[in-house]
This record gives sequence, C-alpha cells and structure tokens, in this order.
Amino acid sequence: MMFMQYMLSAVWWVPLAAYLSHTLKLEVYQVSLVLSAMAIGAMASSFIGAIADRYFAAEKILAVLNVLTGVFLLLAAQQTAFPPLMFFVVMAMLCHMPTQSLTSTIAMSHAPSEEFPRIRMFGSVGWVASGIFSIVALHVLKLQAFDTTNLPMYCGACVCLVAALLNLRLPHTPPAVDKSAKISFMDITGFSAFSLMKDKNYRVFMILTFLSIIPFNLYHVYGSMILADEHVQNITVTLNLGQLAEMFFLVITTSILVKSGIKKTLIFGMIALLVRYVAFYFGAETGQQWFYYIGIIVHGLIFGLFYVGGQVYTDNVAPKEMKAQAQGLLFFLVWGIGFLIGTLWNGWLIGLFRDGGKCDWPVLFVISSIFSFVLLILFIFMFKPVSLNKK
Repeated sequence: MMFMQYMLSAVWWVPLAAYLSHTLKLEVYQVSLVLSAMAIGAMASSFIGAIADRYFAAEKILAVLNVLTGVFLLLAAQQTAFPPLMFFVVMAMLCHMPTQSLTSTIAMSHAPSEEFPRIRMFGSVGWVASGIFSIVALHVLKLQAFDTTNLPMYCGACVCLVAALLNLRLPHTPPAVDKSAKISFMDITGFSAFSLMKDKNYRVFMILTFLSIIPFNLYHVYGSMILADEHVQNITVTLNLGQLAEMFFLVITTSILVKSGIKKTLIFGMIALLVRYVAFYFGAETGQQWFYYIGIIVHGLIFGLFYVGGQVYTDNVAPKEMKAQAQGLLFFLVWGIGFLIGTLWNGWLIGLFRDGGKCDWPVLFVISSIFSFVLLILFIFMFKPVSLNKK
C-alpha cells in the first residue's frame, strides 16, 4: 500500500514543474498556481477525511480516491491550456492528499505503532522506484524525453488504478468515528490545539517551522524546473536521490532524537537546509553539477530531522487528548497555508528574476540561503524546549 501510494504521487508530481515551464511554456505565475494544488489539497484533506471517516471503511475510501485521482490525471494530461489544466490538477490533489492520512490510519490499525516507521519507509522506496518509468521510457521505448512531457501523468494514472485494485485487498478498516458524532470545524482543522501556543517554546517552534517551509518549498516544488534550466539529465531519477537518502535518515532519526535532544535535532535539519542552497548556489555559479547532488542528498536530513522531528516534538508536548488535533494543526499550517505561501512567493521570485526564458537561479539561492540562516540563528537562540528524555 505505502509503496504504491507514494510511487503514484512521485511519478507525475516530481517532473511537473519542468513540463509546465519548458514544454507548455506557461507563464511563471501560471506554473505557481498549478503547483499550489498540493497545498490546496493539504488544506482540504482534513475536511474530506473527517467526513469520510464517519461513513465508509478506510480501504474503500482509499480505493475510490485513487480511482478519482487517476481519472483527473488522465484528463489533466490531455490539457495544454492553463484553466482546464489547473482545474484537473487541483481536483487530482484534492483526491490524493487525503490518502496520506488514510494510509497511516490503515497501517496503524493493523500493526503495532512502533512498526509504523518501517511500514512508512516503503513509501520512500516507492517514491524512489518511480524513477523506473523515466528509465524505461528513455531506453526501452527509445524516447528523446520523458520528464518534460505529459507521459508522467499517464503513468501516474495507471499506477493509481493498479493501487486502487490492490486497496480492495487490504484488511477491513471500519470507520473510526461514530457517524452520529458532531463534526467540529475546530477539530477538523486542529485549531483547538492553538492552546499549545501558550507555551513560548512551542509558539517559537510553530512560527519558525511555518516560515521554514518557504525556502524548503523552492526545491520541493520547483526542483525539476531548476534542474531542467541547468541541463541536468534524468531529472526524476536525480531528484529521487533525495528520497533514497531519506529512507536512511528516517531510520536513524529516532536515535538522533534520543541522543541529541529535540533542539539539536531540529538545528541539524535546519543546517542541512542551509547547506542545500549554498551548494545549489555554487553549482549555478561554477557550472559544476555535482554541487546539485549535495543539495539533493541532504533532503533526507532536512525532512527526517526537521519535519519528522517536529512531529515528534509536537506529539511530546501535546496532552493525550489533543495529540491528533496538534498534528492536524501542524499539517494544516505548515503543509497547507505555509506551503501555499511558499509556492506563490518562490514563483513570484522566479518570475521576477527570469530573463530570456531562464531564471537567475544564483540570486534565488542566495535569498533562500539567507532566509535559512536567519531561521537557524533564531532557532539556536529562541528555542529552548524541555528535553524529550525529561518529558
């Protein structure tokens, strides 16, 4: 389940920016709006999940959402004009993003919670394996290009349909909530967890994490555009090196948390974010592509130590009855609103510094490096959490 779910996400989303900018020749602001679909889906997923959880079995919801995602991807692949393309990509993400929480629900309903990190790791394996589509297309089908075509969306649609069939073979996972229970807007969004903001350290953590997604977003959303402009070959495979490293760092994140504490763990992740854009800057300035590989490989450090570490910290500080809402608030603010702001902000910068069809990437990398450095300093001096071991 995890393998297929993250493969279907990666195979079309990773190269999308390159396809939109280099093949369809959309305006930069149009590219940004299409790529904001992930954030829109993230903000809506909690609403969709809360309603669905009261009436249907999780594995059936997952299957239906995957079928719908596949249908919308098929329709999106056939569009060349901005309005219909934007509509179908947003619809695909509205169906896809809720599946991330559904897969977690199914996994933890039928396996001990301590086994979940190992189960989730197969999602990273699936993300990395998505690169096989580009390799097959280029070498077996003798195609000149794959990443900058609409073929990834067709591949994603096919994986969606296969995943949906396999979803029906998953163990039965009945609704977790009584359908007669009232649906609270505050609970759905996690806003009821705002009471945690009374803790100064958690308030600092949330604000800085919200801001950190803005520089993080430049690579996560526009990575394929960056590599396409810099003439890097096999974009999907290259970007998947970050997920390959992520598998390793997810395994050791727990050990680092226990040995180093939450503050050092988050700082290590923020340092990795700074290293990424400094490496990208030198890659763009010198023309040496191996600098880009440094920035890509540290993705596992950034995601594993900073963002997964942040989830652990949130779970640690939230009272038992508020843990789910706290995670929902973190997801809604960071991966929803923050990710949307980051997508539009970075898209505006790309348009501002784009001349003659190519962006002045070194300027953007300097801006992201400075942004990351300031956040790192703020974390060092303002974030003073209680040790996880003491809790």
